[in-house]
Amino acid sequence: MNTRSPSRAAGGPHLATMTWPEARGEAHDGGGALLVVPIGATEQHGPHLPLDTDSRVAVALADELARRRPDVVVAPVLAYGSSGEHAGFTGTLSIGRDAFEHLIIELVRSADDWHAGIVLVCGHGGNAAPLEKAIARLVVEGRRVMAWYPRLAEADAHAGRTETSLMLAIAPELVRLDQAAPGTTEPLSALAHTLRAEGVRAISPNGVLGDPTGASDEEGRQLLETLSDNLETTVAGWVAGV
Repeated sequence: MNTRSPSRAAGGPHLATMTWPEARGEAHDGGGALLVVPIGATEQHGPHLPLDTDSRVAVALADELARRRPDVVVAPVLAYGSSGEHAGFTGTLSIGRDAFEHLIIELVRSADDWHAGIVLVCGHGGNAAPLEKAIARLVVEGRRVMAWYPRLAEADAHAGRTETSLMLAIAPELVRLDQAAPGTTEPLSALAHTLRAEGVRAISPNGVLGDPTGASDEEGRQLLETLSDNLETTVAGWVAGV
């Protein structure tokens, strides 16, 4: 009979703190566990939010999914992604689309023991296109993998009220509210051409696409609840159909 790992018994179902036999026990116990990989980025988020904002949001959502589903093990966050649009802002580290796509493919291929499936929780919109290409290839190979992205109907694009509220709920000590200022507030659809051609620097000198004014931890908690509900529902439907 398999026993639950000390990492899970201690309230932390995190792959990084398990030994390999403990991880194998999780992967093969009963129907097996889902391996959830938070995917973020290291990129500028205006003068008021930390460079790891996208990573922290992805980790918070993955951890909440683990609290809601006992079959989830959370992998270490992938903190580098495709962030070329934020070039020119010191601190941004990008591995580009091709490298990111290849990294995801090889990462999922290496996780064959997790037969219940791999869930990629992506906190950075710039990763979406290469991530979808990677998923398409992996599915053709017969891998059990899915990707999920935070989607909110009235969210601003980058480092505005939405992300500032989320970070006030997740890590308020890292938010420099005294430095928060509006950036470009035009609809993203109106900025898309310049953004693709010249990057964020060309349209927003402070790196903000939106307005962080009015952000609050209460709004952040509500947003996290909404996103967590969607993630939980999506994963449940995917598992049922796998």
